Amino acid sequence: MSNPVFKIVKPGLLTTIQDEGRFGYQQYGIVASGAMDPYALKMANFLVGNEANEAAIEVTVMGPEIEVLGDATLAICGGDLSPKLNGEKVPMWKSFDVKEGDRLQFGQPVQGARAYIIVAGGFDLPVVMGSKSTYLKAEIGGYEGRALAKGDVLSKIGNQKAVTGRALHHDEIPDYKRDMEIRVVPGPHLDAFTESSLDTFLSSEYEVTPQSDRMGFRLKGPKLEHETSADIISEAIPLGGIQVPASGDPIILMADRQTTGGYTRIATVISSDIPYLAQAMPGSHIRFREVTVEEAQQLSNEKERFIRTLEKVSRVGRT
Repeated sequence: MSNPVFKIVKPGLLTTIQDEGRFGYQQYGIVASGAMDPYALKMANFLVGNEANEAAIEVTVMGPEIEVLGDATLAICGGDLSPKLNGEKVPMWKSFDVKEGDRLQFGQPVQGARAYIIVAGGFDLPVVMGSKSTYLKAEIGGYEGRALAKGDVLSKIGNQKAVTGRALHHDEIPDYKRDMEIRVVPGPHLDAFTESSLDTFLSSEYEVTPQSDRMGFRLKGPKLEHETSADIISEAIPLGGIQVPASGDPIILMADRQTTGGYTRIATVISSDIPYLAQAMPGSHIRFREVTVEEAQQLSNEKERFIRTLEKVSRVGRT
């Protein structure tokens, strides 16, 4: 059984449905998509008592205006885009109740670029190839394969017992800085670059350009030079892979990245720093710091242990 919960009054800049992503189909050319900030998605689900992978509304920079059609429990995590309920400030990183007739709105971005709205029970939307995520270019998943628009109505699943007032400890709430340090593992195509290029990459500041989107962040800064060519035989691309085409301008590949690519990669952003990177706005400045594979794995394992602990707590709350 599903119940109408939201009506979109104003859609905002780019408002889509995203979960953790569509995996297992990249060998067929199907893009993974999913939340740009997977940590914020998982935390929002924990706060309302959902499974960690339940789909959210991903809000980008300028948020929507939403009419509440039925009582529900929500959480908003990620970037602070000034959410308000009936004109009053809404607490972030904490679950709260809404009632029929309420209005949820967003204002000016305070910190970060993307926020995630979760409803207890989850949104009643079709699962396409194992995911509710929207991939806009192929028009699959989410709400009719497109961004949310004025007049769209979203329903929630059932009447699951929700968790209200659950909050995340302030130590676990990310600090999304406009100027950030992002950790990377160098490679895999270092032999394609001049000897000085990696030093240039690690010692310089790069700016996120307005041409950035869910597919990738285009950076402006010192050019990176190749020994011969920027082209390679196409191969699979990981999340956070940093391509350098012939222009010498790095591109960080994000959630809607293509499945394969034919440009050299100078480094890969570690998974623990993807949520911070995902919150970068055009004009944000990035410096890169080298870490080892072992360090990256340790950081990832620590975060996964924390998330698994929260998932156990959430499961207990649902029984």
